[in-house]
Amino acid sequence: MQLPYYIDMIGVLVFAISGALAASDKKMYQDLFGVFFTGFISAIGGGTLRDVTLGVYPLAWVKDMNYLIFITLGVIITVLFKRVIFRLHKVIFLLDTVGIGVYTILGVQKSLQYGVNPFAAIILGMVSAVFGGVIRDTLINELPLIFQKEIYATACMAGAVVFVLLDYYDFHSDWNAIGCVLLIIIVRLFAVKYRLSLPKIDL
Repeated sequence: MQLPYYIDMIGVLVFAISGALAASDKKMYQDLFGVFFTGFISAIGGGTLRDVTLGVYPLAWVKDMNYLIFITLGVIITVLFKRVIFRLHKVIFLLDTVGIGVYTILGVQKSLQYGVNPFAAIILGMVSAVFGGVIRDTLINELPLIFQKEIYATACMAGAVVFVLLDYYDFHSDWNAIGCVLLIIIVRLFAVKYRLSLPKIDL
């Protein structure tokens, strides 16, 4: 099963809003281009890096204008309704969590379709989900979330590993995709609710 196209577009929209909000927090809000570019990178950065690695051309956002439409819509929503969005931060967090779950499994599925080994598919699934945020945070001079104690990329990795294992044993593809997206969401929400983190390593 390929997760529905409209879910991909919702993910693009949410990540674009997330990127635009990050630019706003860093006082880049006066520059509309800066806000748009940050939202754009957040939305397509991970998928672009995955597709370049796989040698998939043209890139999805180059071939399909809907990506740019939804990114632009996300930036416009942020500009017009910034205060409302800040009040709905829990909703945005939930949508972002759903987004990383969906993007991880989409990335793993696409990678396996192009014949990469299972370990590479797991890594590329994580790249799809989190590297837009990594590039965004680097641009605005923030420490990326994956380098903090918070469980973020680890949740993506858990879902990706389970997906690859079940796929190897020919588990029903639809249930595998849905179940692993839910697994990522549950791990992420559970970790935030109970403030769980990976052990700190002192070097």
